[in-house]
Amino acid sequence: MSDGTASTARILPLQYVKGVGPRRAEALAKEGIVTPLDVVMNVPRGYVDRTAAPSIAALVERYRVPDLWNGDASHIVKVTSEISIIATIADVRQKTVGKGRSMLAVTIADGSGATAQLVFWNMVQYYSKLLKEGKTFLVSGVPDYEPRWNQLSIHHPELEEIDAEEVEQFRTGSTLPKYPLTQGLRNAGVNMRLMRSIVEQILESTLAEITEPLPSSILSARSLMSKHDALRELHQPTSLAHVERARYRMKYEELFVFELLLAARRTSRRNPEAGLPMQAKSARARALVDSLPFALTTAQKRVIHEIVSDMTSGLPMNRLLQGDVGSGKTIVAILCMLNAVDNGYQTLIMAPTEILAEQHLHSIRRMLGDTDVTVVQLVGGQNKRARKEALSLIESGQAQIVVGTHALFEADVQYHKLGLIVIDEQHRFGVAQRAELRRMGRASHTDGPRTPHLLVMSATPIPRTLSMTLYGDLDASVIDEMPANRKSIHTTIVFESALDGVFDFIRREVQAGRQAYIVYPLVEKSEKIEAKSAIEHYEHLREIVFPDLRIGLLHGQMGWAEKEEAMRAFLHRDFDVLVSTTVIEVGIDVPNASIMLIENAERFGLSQLHQLRGRVGRGADQSFCFLVTKDHFRYHVSKPSSSEDRAKSIVRLKTMEETTDGFRIAEVDLRLRGPGDVLGVRQSGLPEFRFADLVTDATLIVVTREDAFALLERDPHLRAMEHAAVKKEVLRLFDGAGLLSVA
Repeated sequence: MSDGTASTARILPLQYVKGVGPRRAEALAKEGIVTPLDVVMNVPRGYVDRTAAPSIAALVERYRVPDLWNGDASHIVKVTSEISIIATIADVRQKTVGKGRSMLAVTIADGSGATAQLVFWNMVQYYSKLLKEGKTFLVSGVPDYEPRWNQLSIHHPELEEIDAEEVEQFRTGSTLPKYPLTQGLRNAGVNMRLMRSIVEQILESTLAEITEPLPSSILSARSLMSKHDALRELHQPTSLAHVERARYRMKYEELFVFELLLAARRTSRRNPEAGLPMQAKSARARALVDSLPFALTTAQKRVIHEIVSDMTSGLPMNRLLQGDVGSGKTIVAILCMLNAVDNGYQTLIMAPTEILAEQHLHSIRRMLGDTDVTVVQLVGGQNKRARKEALSLIESGQAQIVVGTHALFEADVQYHKLGLIVIDEQHRFGVAQRAELRRMGRASHTDGPRTPHLLVMSATPIPRTLSMTLYGDLDASVIDEMPANRKSIHTTIVFESALDGVFDFIRREVQAGRQAYIVYPLVEKSEKIEAKSAIEHYEHLREIVFPDLRIGLLHGQMGWAEKEEAMRAFLHRDFDVLVSTTVIEVGIDVPNASIMLIENAERFGLSQLHQLRGRVGRGADQSFCFLVTKDHFRYHVSKPSSSEDRAKSIVRLKTMEETTDGFRIAEVDLRLRGPGDVLGVRQSGLPEFRFADLVTDATLIVVTREDAFALLERDPHLRAMEHAAVKKEVLRLFDGAGLLSVA
C-alpha cells in the first residue's frame, strides 16, 4: 500500500539534507524515497538490541535445524530469521569453484569460542578489499547451519563497520534501527549511518505535517498510539516493547482503511430497487432433493439456506461459495438455479473450459432427468447450427438453464430475464468478465434494469484471513463437511528408488479395471531445470514400463482441441494411464481414475498438489496419491544450506501425507508462501501492506473489520467531521474505486 510517494523532480528535496547531495538523492529517488514524507514512511525493517547482541556460540545452538521428516512438519514454516552480531574478521580466503567462478569465504569470531562464515558470490573483489583481518563489523543476515562442521554461514550479509568506541556503545546502548539498503543505495554511498542521520534531521518537521487519519474514538477504544508517536517510536525506539506497540498501531491503520473500503463497496451494492426478489419455495428443487440417492450434508443445507436467503432478500446477491474438491458444490448450485427457474428467471453457469462446461451440462441433465427444464449449452467450439439454435432458445427464454464458457458474454448473446449467474472456478475469470455478465443480465429485464444474483464458486480453499481481505466485499459460504460416503485418498511419499514398486501397483489397479494419472512438472526436457518432463517419460512409459497398457499424453503446448480430446478419451476409458502436466489441475471428473502419481513432487506448490490429488477419488473405489521425490531429500533434511526452499518442500510433502483437509492445507500454504503468491492475489485486488501480515495478524483483521463495518453503520457516508481524515485517506489510497457510499 503506497503512502503517497511524490514523483521524481529535476531538483530533489532530499539533496539539501546534510550528507545527501544530488547523487545520493537520485539514488534514493530510484527507490521511491523522494520527499521527507517518503523518508519517514520508509520505516526500519528491523532493530538491533544493543544490550543483548547474541554470540556466535549461542546462535549455533539456536539454529540447529530439526529433522523435518520425523517431526510435525505442517507447523514448521520458517527455518531461520535474520540475526545481527558484532564480530571481527579472522580470515579471508578467495576460492575458485566449479567452472572458474570466484567466491569469498570470510571467517568471523567474537570471542565466544565459535566462529561463523560469511560467503560472497557477487562483488568478490569489492568485499576482499573491504573485509580485512582485525576489522570489526555489525553483521546482519539469515544464517544457515551446516551440521557436518557445526558451523553457521551467512550468504551476502549486510555489513556496517564499527570502531572500538562504537563496540562499547553497543555493549551498553539501547535499540538501533536498521533500514533497508539496496545495492544501488550502497553504490551511491548511502549506508546505514547516513540513513539514520537523514531521519534524525527531518523527522520532527515532517511529523508536524502528517494528519492523524484515525478517528479519536477509535484511538481511545483500541488504546492506540497516535500516528506521530508511532512513527517517532519506529525511527527512534525507546524499547523493543514500544516498537511493537507502534507497529501494531500502523498495522491497525492499514487494515482498518482497507476494511473500510470493503465495507463501503458492500454498502454501495445494497440498492433494494436493483434486486430480484424471489420466493424461497421451489417445487423443482424439493423434487430433486427427494430423488437424490444420498442425503445432503449439514454443511450443504446450511449453505443452501444462506444462498436462498440472499435470493429472497430483494437485494442483489454477491456470494462466494467455497468448498473443497468433492464437497458437493455442484448440487448446491443446481438447487439454487432451480429456485431461480421456479421464480420465472433464466439462470446460467460459466466454467473455464469447454470440457468442464460439458460435464456440468451432463450432470445437470442427468439430475433433472425427465423434468420440463430446458438446459442448453453455449461454448466456443459449437458448430454454427447448434450455436444459432442455442442463441434463439436463450433470447426467447425457452432455455431456462444455460451452461457455457466465455462464449456466454459474447456480443450476440441476448438473455431473457436473467436472474442468477453461477461462476465455477471463479479465480479463472477476471472482474471485468463478471461485470459484463451482470450488465447483460440487467439489460435482459424489459420492465427496468434488475441486477442478477451472483454466486461464484471455488474449489480452492481460501484461509479465512485471506478470504476476509480478498473477498471482503462478498458474503462467504463454506462447505466444510465432506459427504459421508466419500473415501479419503491414501497419500504416500515415495522416493525415486522405490518407483518400480509403484509402477507394479498401477499395473495391478489397471488390470482390475481402474485408471491412473502420472503428472510431470515439465512438458519437455530442460537443460536449466533438473526435473522430469511429460513428453520424454511418456515415450519411456509407453515403450518400457507399460508396453501392455494404453498410454495417453496431455500437456499445455497442445492446442485446446487436442487437450479436450485427450481428456474425453481418458474419460471414455480409451486410455489406461494419462501422462500429463498440471493442465489437469482444473479438469473434469473421471470417476474411474483412482491413482495419481506426481513426479518431482517437491517442485510443486501445496495448493497445486492438493488440486492435482483432487482429480482422483471421484468414484466408489479407494484412491491413492503417490508423491515422488528424490532420494537425497531423505538424507539431507537437516541441511538448509540449499536455502529454506528445501525445508519448505519437505513441509509441503509431509502436510499432503498427513491430511486431505483442504482448509488446513490452505492455512499451511499461506504461512509458507505468504498471501501475495496464494491464488495470484497480486492480480486480484489485494494491496501490498507495508506493516500488516495476513498470516500472523488474523486476530487484528477481525478487529479492524468489525470496527470498519460498525463505523459505516453509524455514518454510511462518512460525513461527520471526525471521519473526514479517514475518508480522505481511503479515497487517496484507492482512488475512490467503488466507493459509491462514501463519495
